[in-house]
Amino acid sequence: MSGFVDEAQLHVKAGNGGAGSVSFRREAHVSRGGPDGGDGGSGGDVWLVADHDVASLLGFRDHPHRAAVDGRHGQGKAKHGASGSDLVVPVPHGTVVRDLEGNLLVDLVAEGDRWLAARGGQGGRGNARFLSNRRRAPAFAEQGEVGQERWLDMELKLMADAALVGFPNAGKSTLISRISAAKPKIADYPFTTLEPNLGVVRNSDGEMVVADIPGLIEGAAEGKGLGHRFLRHVERARVLVVLLDLAAADGTPPERQLEILLSELGRYRPELMDRPRLVVGSKGDLAGAGGSGADVLAGPGIPGLDLTISAVTGEGLNRLVGRTMDLVRAARERAAEETETEPVIHRPAPEGFSVERTGAGFVVRGRPAERAVAISDLTNVQALEYVQNRLRRLGVDRALARAGAREGDLVMVGGFSFEYQPD
Repeated sequence: MSGFVDEAQLHVKAGNGGAGSVSFRREAHVSRGGPDGGDGGSGGDVWLVADHDVASLLGFRDHPHRAAVDGRHGQGKAKHGASGSDLVVPVPHGTVVRDLEGNLLVDLVAEGDRWLAARGGQGGRGNARFLSNRRRAPAFAEQGEVGQERWLDMELKLMADAALVGFPNAGKSTLISRISAAKPKIADYPFTTLEPNLGVVRNSDGEMVVADIPGLIEGAAEGKGLGHRFLRHVERARVLVVLLDLAAADGTPPERQLEILLSELGRYRPELMDRPRLVVGSKGDLAGAGGSGADVLAGPGIPGLDLTISAVTGEGLNRLVGRTMDLVRAARERAAEETETEPVIHRPAPEGFSVERTGAGFVVRGRPAERAVAISDLTNVQALEYVQNRLRRLGVDRALARAGAREGDLVMVGGFSFEYQPD
């Protein structure tokens, strides 16, 4: 079974709010005790958090469901129910989350990035909350709000300092196994690597994360040879190391390999053409390379070739690591300069409602109006009166009148239907 998964679905279910309690004070020598029903607790939220300790989406492949804790119900004697605890779901850096329609919801790039995947339902208020001069003995309470529930599509785009890009069997896996502790599968046939491999490369100047990307072929930008699944892992790399096979089994010249690879990168994401890159000739030992350690050890006259190496003999590897590290360090410095340093102020989104005309009548959308209806017991006369007053205070009546509602028209709010009656 593969240990690396870069696509998965996730089902999130936030906790439901607890119901408020209907209770009245009953004690000896206390006549007509007032309402003392406690509030229900709110349900827990579900959060996605980028965590460097998570390497892939493997944990979601066979177990996609994540649910937070429900809030507890309120009780008499003004005892409020406990709120459900939030659920934190760790995901790898570079996780992109979309809804089932393909709309981008969030891109979790940096360590600790958090996103609210499902909001918990608010707890219902107990009958003690509805005491007023007009309503001395409220015999109703609110039900808990249902927590948000939905399916999400997740896609992982690896976060690496450098990405090894080349044709199948160009020597990428051998190279990363020589310059890091990564142990990818290595064999002498194309498409040995079917999933990316990450390795940490260290030298006296520091360390960097290098990704071994599965081989690309002509047409990869259109998805040929699983091109889309492989190319997505190149998007976030700071530096591209383009590996040219100097002893290709099919005889493809290095110049042609470079032309195809750059063409596929540019067609997939044009901005990749501006990414710092190092063009490296691999298998220099098979091409008759010498051992002088010069920038070009083999293949003189190949346009754009920066360096030639042999992962088998080790020739040129130190030079490759050093030059790649220089490019990575420069890219990191540029990224640090471009990072926004001003504080970001988050304000809660305003909650409102809208009225839409449909063939059957009118639909009122918006959390305040839907919540007022959904959590109330509309079979209770006092509760129904409260809901009507609540909708009136929100301005629903005025909005319906402006939308052209007439007496007897059907009005739908949060799954409930009513006949419109003007004031």
